[in-house]
Amino acid sequence: MIQFIQNLIDAVALGSIYALVALGVGLLFGILRLINFAHGDYITIGAYALIVPSADVTARLLIGDWPWPVLIPTICLIVVIAALLTDAAVFRPLRRATSPTLMIASFAVSYIIQNGVLMAYGSRPKSVDLWSGANSQVFIGDLRVPMLQLITLAVTLVLMVAVTLFLRRTSYGIQMRAAAEDFRMAQYLGVRGNVVIGIAFALSGILAGVVSLLYTTQSGSLSHVMGVPLALFAFVAVVVGGMGSLVGAVVGGFVIGITVTMLQAYLPPDLRAFRDAFAFAFVILVLLVRPAGIIPSRSTFERV
Repeated sequence: MIQFIQNLIDAVALGSIYALVALGVGLLFGILRLINFAHGDYITIGAYALIVPSADVTARLLIGDWPWPVLIPTICLIVVIAALLTDAAVFRPLRRATSPTLMIASFAVSYIIQNGVLMAYGSRPKSVDLWSGANSQVFIGDLRVPMLQLITLAVTLVLMVAVTLFLRRTSYGIQMRAAAEDFRMAQYLGVRGNVVIGIAFALSGILAGVVSLLYTTQSGSLSHVMGVPLALFAFVAVVVGGMGSLVGAVVGGFVIGITVTMLQAYLPPDLRAFRDAFAFAFVILVLLVRPAGIIPSRSTFERV
């Protein structure tokens, strides 16, 4: 039982990371119907902003040794600027384009960012020591829980509550929800589309910046494609949770995180290398039962 609870805590902590990434992806899809494959690269930008551009394997911190009350807003601001620049340069001129066109454009943005990181920092992964004290163990009875997992859970809860309050209690949040329901009608009623979409990009940038710090602290290494696996599982989480549903995206993130961790813990040793294949097989089973996702959005019900 102790081992099961230990695995469950690990699963929920990983699910928290996926939930934050999926929430950032879901914000843009809900309004713009944009599946932004560059979201994972926003995470990469936030991580690499910590270090000095160099080809060395051991990275030297640039702003990573700043006090955390200054470091966190700085990284989030850098990622938000990157997200807004990609919107202004690429996605805004394609506002009237179809969803497949936007998706291909996001692929292009993703590869441009990855190659930009390669040119600035080199291709070798970097070893980074960020907030190493957060990886210390906390004993709760017979359980040994890394402090970072507790921090990740707390940060996820705070951000989800903050996003919920923003969407429900502020005028811009209400405009974003209206745009997600019917973007054209919201514009007719006076909602400024570019402003609402810009806020969605900024919020997704903040979430990506926070994930970059949590993930870098946990892994201790950087790679120019470090955000790609996170984005991939986040896209799967959005689909499993329900396309266009922010609650569904969060639920999907936790489902994927728990599934992956439990498979890693309980699959026979010879099959653990195929963990992701089993995870995606589980995803297919979920979609066969719930084709619209676990928590479909209202617009999905209307189309059905």
